[in-house]
This record gives sequence, structure tokens and C-alpha cells, in this order.
Amino acid sequence: MDKVIFACVHSAGRSQMAAAFFNGLARPDKVRAVSAGTEPAERVHPEVVDVMREVGYDLSAARPSLLTPEMAASATLLVTMGCGEACPYVPGLRREDWALDDPKGRDRTEVRRIRDDIRARVERLVAAKSWARPS
Repeated sequence: MDKVIFACVHSAGRSQMAAAFFNGLARPDKVRAVSAGTEPAERVHPEVVDVMREVGYDLSAARPSLLTPEMAASATLLVTMGCGEACPYVPGLRREDWALDDPKGRDRTEVRRIRDDIRARVERLVAAKSWARPS
């Protein structure tokens, strides 16, 4: 089974949204996504929990996790979101970098914009890799 890691600094915003959308859209028998960060926060940002709830995703129980080289080595794809040089380099691992604003501390309108951008990017990724759930 393929594994996609969505990585940001705190594993509490962008990567949590991306993993939730990905796991909701992709075939669970083919691929799974996880969220990880280089400096994990204690919890998912409350503004992220709120705007994800608006679109049917409950992240209230989600917990940030540390992105380790071992975790990255077990992945098919690493999608980084603002962790820059702090994200591990794994030879042979495909890596994409998505330039996205950090939603932490932003107003609800901005967090929704970031959420919707992430959803569109995840939809394109899932379609491009033929990982989409059957209609």
C-alpha cells in the first residue's frame, strides 16, 4: 500500500487538512495519508478544527506527530508545506512542495481560503495518481 506524508512545521494546520481531505477522497485499499511536522504542536490549531468541521471533517481528535527520517523512508510521496530545509531529504523519495500560508492565528476567511486551496491541490493529486475512490 502506498503512503503519502503531508508535512508542515507544526503538523497542526496545513498537513492535517491535506491528510483529512486525502483520506476522504482516496481509495483506502490503495493509499493512506498521514500528517507530520518537524516541530509538532500540542494540538491541531483551533481555527483549523473549526473550518474543517464546516466541510464535514472532524479533526478534534487528530494529534500532531513528528516527521522522522524513518517515517519518510516508508512513504511513496512526501508533500511539504512550508517546512523548507527542516523537512528530511530521503534519496529516491518523490517530494513535492506546496507553497501555502500557515493558517495559525489567521481569521476564519483566510483559513477557509487556505483550506479550499489545499482541497483543490489534494483533488488534483488523487486524480493524477488514479487513487480516487470509485464514483
